[in-house]
Amino acid sequence: MDIIAGDIGGTKSWLAWATAEGQEMAICYEQVYASADFASSEALMQRFVSDASQTARPQAVCLALPGPVVQDDRPIRLTNLDWVIKKSSLRNLLGASQLLFINDFQAAAQGVSTLTASDTVTLNPGGGSGDPAIRAITGAGTGLGLAWMHQEASGHYRAFATEGGHTDFAPANAQQERLLAFMRQRYAHVSWERLVSGPGVNQVYQFCLLEMTGEIPAELRERNGAVVNQATQAGDPVATATMQLFADLYANWVGNVALLYQPGGGLYLGGGISARIQPWLQTQRFLDACFDKGRMAALVRQTPIHLITNTRLGLQGALAAAVRHTTG
Repeated sequence: MDIIAGDIGGTKSWLAWATAEGQEMAICYEQVYASADFASSEALMQRFVSDASQTARPQAVCLALPGPVVQDDRPIRLTNLDWVIKKSSLRNLLGASQLLFINDFQAAAQGVSTLTASDTVTLNPGGGSGDPAIRAITGAGTGLGLAWMHQEASGHYRAFATEGGHTDFAPANAQQERLLAFMRQRYAHVSWERLVSGPGVNQVYQFCLLEMTGEIPAELRERNGAVVNQATQAGDPVATATMQLFADLYANWVGNVALLYQPGGGLYLGGGISARIQPWLQTQRFLDACFDKGRMAALVRQTPIHLITNTRLGLQGALAAAVRHTTG
C-alpha cells in the first residue's frame, strides 16, 4: 500500500511517500519544504507528488495540521499558516481513497511510540506518582502544542489533541507580571503560545530590551529565536536575559502540564525549538521553575520529563497514524 504522510507546520512542512505491508514500512521519498513558499496545501502537494516521481497513486494520505481539525468536508483554517484546507479538494488532487487529518501534536503524540533511547534526553527521572498509562507531550515551535495519550488494553497509545497552548498566560513572579502588562499593550488575549513559541522569543526579546535599555530601536524589533539564541554565544546580555526568561516561561508551562495530566508514563518536550535550546533546558534552574507549584511541587517533581531530540517526530507520528487508520 502506498501512503503519503506529512507534518504541516507554520514554518516547514515535512512529507514522505512510503509503502506499507502490515506493520512493515519503507520510505520511498522524503522532503522538507518551507511552508511560506506555497500559496496553498494543494500547491504543496502537487509539488511533492511531482518531486516524488512515484508511478502508483497513494491509497492513503495522513496530514498532521496545526490547529483544530474535522473529518468532514468543512474548511479547516490552519493556525500560524494562512491556508484553508478542504478534504474534497485534496482527495480530488491526490486520488487517495483514504484521507485522514490529525492535529499536529496528536501526530507528535503518536510519534512518541516510535522513538528509541537515542531520541530522548531525560531531564527529570521522576517516578512514584501519576498513572503510567498516561503520557503527555508539549512543545514550542511556530506555536505551542499540547496533546496527551492513554494506553489501551492492547498496549497501543491513543492520542488526544488539545489547544491548550491558547489558554491564558499566568505570570509566576514580578518580572513575568511586567511581561504580561507589556504583552497586554499588544494583544487583547495573551496566551501561553504568545510567549512560549518561536514568535514568542521575539516578544520576550523586545521586553528584555525595553527593561534593560529603556527603548526598543526599530532595527532590533524583529529578531527571530535562532538569531537571539546565537547572540548569547557572543555574550549579548539582552539575548542572554531573553533566553533565560524564555526557558523560565517554558518551565512554568511544563509544570502546569504535569499537574493537568499527571503523566506517569512520561511528559515529553517536542516542537521545533526544544532540541535547539537543550542547554537552557538541561539545568537545575529549569527544573526548579517546573517544580515551583507550591503545595503541588512534589507531584511535579515525581513526573518523568524527557526532551525529544528527534526532529522527525511529527512525520513519524503521521506515518504511524496512517498505517493504524488503514489496518484498523
